[in-house]
Amino acid sequence: MVEYFVRHRTTYRYRQDVSHSWHLAHLTPRATPLQTVQDSTLTLSLEAASTAARQDYFGNPCTWFSIDQPHTHLEILAESHVRVAARPDRVSRDSLPWEAVRGLLEAAGDDAAREAVQFIFDSPMTAFQSDIAGYAEVSFPPGRPLLAGAMELMNRIHQDFRYDTSVTDVATPVDRVFEIRAGVCQDLAHVAIAAMRALGLPARYVSGYLLTRPPPGQPRLLGADASHAWFSVWAPPFGWVDLDPTNNVVVGDAHVTAAWGRDYGDVSPVGGIILGGHDHVVDVGVDVIPMDQMPGGR
Repeated sequence: MVEYFVRHRTTYRYRQDVSHSWHLAHLTPRATPLQTVQDSTLTLSLEAASTAARQDYFGNPCTWFSIDQPHTHLEILAESHVRVAARPDRVSRDSLPWEAVRGLLEAAGDDAAREAVQFIFDSPMTAFQSDIAGYAEVSFPPGRPLLAGAMELMNRIHQDFRYDTSVTDVATPVDRVFEIRAGVCQDLAHVAIAAMRALGLPARYVSGYLLTRPPPGQPRLLGADASHAWFSVWAPPFGWVDLDPTNNVVVGDAHVTAAWGRDYGDVSPVGGIILGGHDHVVDVGVDVIPMDQMPGGR
């Protein structure tokens, strides 16, 4: 297993006083069969009036907090120590044909299929009017193993869509991303999810982080400067398999999983409601550092 120190710093600067604010943070990495969270802390630059830690509907750890003192500046610092194991090798042709997977979903005969069914429906940020189904069908001819089709879809999105941080924001509809063929990791994940769901296949949105200091000789992956995102497909008999279209890779031990849901709206790193504030600026900084590269081990 690889051990990482993960630091996620979010800084809000408001033009006018915020009198009250309520926030929901998905900043604690999620424990999975391949990921262990050793410890995680959330620190605020202001004293919170109330806090509550719990799990959301999807089982992600999250923290509610409120601030009831006037402020024009708020910093939220999450620091975690996680261990990530390498993913097992999966031969894509050994997954079930995609039509067979759809049949399992229709029958919903076991817990895994019933859990996956909820990820075949449109969600607010993946609903579309454009011909995303036609785009998806190219990767899923009759009888093709689902994982093989999903991996080709990932390859095509990586080739056809330009990574560009200047053309979208967190509210950009998936139809607009599909039209301009550009966006950031969140957008590319949404296109992939919409394409899978257009064929009646389950796909979920995964938020997380990327190694920001790769080993010597290895390239730095796109999206490593902030929270990252990818998509996951249900590919029996393997279960859920995570794919990163931004970097055209099967997710491995350089990725740290934070949370998953239907789309970005379910698992945004920090969301909430403020009273006042007017215009504001948000700065985000992320570091994912192997523990053996940390001074003193941390």
